[in-house]
Amino acid sequence: MQPLRNIAIIAHVDHGKTTLLDNLLKQSGTFRAHQEVAERVMDSNDLERERGITILAKCTSLVWKDTRINVVDTPGHADFGGEVERILSMVDGVVLLVDAAEGTMPQTKFVLSKALKLGLRPIVVVNKIDRSDARVGEVEDEILELFMALEATEAQFNFPVVYASGRSGWASRTLDGERKDLSPLFDLILDYVPAPTVDLNSDFSMLITAREYDPYLGRMLTGRIFTGSLKVQQAIKALNKDNVVIENGKVTKIMAFRGMEQVPIETAHAGDIVAIAGMQRANVADTICAPTVIKALPAIPIDPPTLAINFSVNDSPLAGTEGSKVTCNAIRDRLMRELESNVSIQVTESPNKDAFEVAGRGELQLGVLIETMRREGFELSISRPRVLIKLGPNGEKLEPLEEIQIELDDAFSGSVIESMSFRKAEMRDLRPMGGGKTRIIFIGPSRGLIGYYGTFLTETRGTGIMNRTFHRYGTYRGTIVGRRNGVLISMGMGNAVAYALFNLADRGKMFIGAGEKVYGGMIVGEHNRDNDLEVNLLKGKQLTNMRASSSDESIRLSPPVVMTLEEAITYIKDDERVEVTPKSIRLRKAILDPNERKRAAKSHHSSPPPADQ
Repeated sequence: MQPLRNIAIIAHVDHGKTTLLDNLLKQSGTFRAHQEVAERVMDSNDLERERGITILAKCTSLVWKDTRINVVDTPGHADFGGEVERILSMVDGVVLLVDAAEGTMPQTKFVLSKALKLGLRPIVVVNKIDRSDARVGEVEDEILELFMALEATEAQFNFPVVYASGRSGWASRTLDGERKDLSPLFDLILDYVPAPTVDLNSDFSMLITAREYDPYLGRMLTGRIFTGSLKVQQAIKALNKDNVVIENGKVTKIMAFRGMEQVPIETAHAGDIVAIAGMQRANVADTICAPTVIKALPAIPIDPPTLAINFSVNDSPLAGTEGSKVTCNAIRDRLMRELESNVSIQVTESPNKDAFEVAGRGELQLGVLIETMRREGFELSISRPRVLIKLGPNGEKLEPLEEIQIELDDAFSGSVIESMSFRKAEMRDLRPMGGGKTRIIFIGPSRGLIGYYGTFLTETRGTGIMNRTFHRYGTYRGTIVGRRNGVLISMGMGNAVAYALFNLADRGKMFIGAGEKVYGGMIVGEHNRDNDLEVNLLKGKQLTNMRASSSDESIRLSPPVVMTLEEAITYIKDDERVEVTPKSIRLRKAILDPNERKRAAKSHHSSPPPADQ
């Protein structure tokens, strides 16, 4: 049997792990000579390529010195942490990548803590040391501090360090060593990462750690074989964590990861990572095993969702004009299909069967799902995110808290600290980074951060960097003041006129430009004051002999504020919605009719506030 190593590459967003993996695959001979390969080949999803982040954990394998190395590229953002936790249970070692300039970041801490709890011994790669602003010595000190804070064992603490440039494709065991290729990293993986413990004599058992749907083969379950061997057409069963049989079946296909492809094989052995077809109900964290096995393998619980958003049918006057999938049934089918491959979200249908509550780990994760759906032709109406409140053992309210790490210019630290205190966040650490930069760490409620990012960019003149990760559920922090400004609401339906926009310029910031379609109840801008204001965007200049229409050509409008999907979702209030179509992102009031809106506002003021405000 070929010698095996199973490793995961873990890192913060944009620290270069996918680029490093590109060069590992190339230098190991996985790609044929002269084969054309896209940059960041593991980021196969369009959104991953556009945003430069890894969203889905993916397996690949390469061969170095006759040893097969199974490699898992994991997401670096905590919103996709549901992927990270499960994947780490498949591997025997991790390669921790840290940027030589940015140092340790919240997501570095998040993924490393998961690896250390599993007893995995990491190899630390200080990447991008050819950056002009690299601070290798300080970053190494930060890594040591992080290991101490996470209570690493003595064996884990004695980690080897490699200095590398993933983009240039070289690694060295010393700072001034030879900078030729990645062979020092390859050799270290073979020497330092233990081979999987193989028990070929026991009955077959495998822990499911990922799930996807194939239109030809059905449900594909990926995991590591812990004991025994598996053959095509072999009888198997699935056990849940309570050792209860979920279903019986047989293996119809075994797929092994070979480079960037999945290759069908007839037999797989303990220690290998494979995907199998043939089961319809087995899920992530279940055990697939031989019929004689009665005890399930230990599985890691997945952190619960902390945020929920309502998806409903787009019912605006422009509904159906830009998308092809607009019905409730189409949305239901698509969300159920998402559940087939994404186990870190939960979908609940409303009692009226007209909306779906989708719960996930954060705004980015849910934003990626919405963006994927709109590219597939869906039209949706999206509500403001709400945090999921839990009850403690004594009946007290608990809410999700996040660790927020901020890097900014010294001059802006005062205003950011003041804003964070308004949002009930506690400052845990403040330290100068040199060069006029400061790093501040807060622990604060997720509620307070919804909609804050735009304000944060304004406060730091666009130069601040904010990273967030789930910390724990903590005591409810009380009322938090939300967006203070009101909005400008269109009164009628038609195309916005430049003259009307020009006259409204002193009322606030506009979200639309001249000629764009508007309708009654649509939000077209942000008011300078704290109240909502209805405006007429369809009113042109009255033409007379004294005032010619040609003088309109001299109107100069300020460019409108164009929001991204995530910015729009976090900007709206509870009585507002985001209308998402393949071509547009519009803001609107949930109730379009102004008279009904006023009646609803009166009844809302007379009733007690909702529990999570």
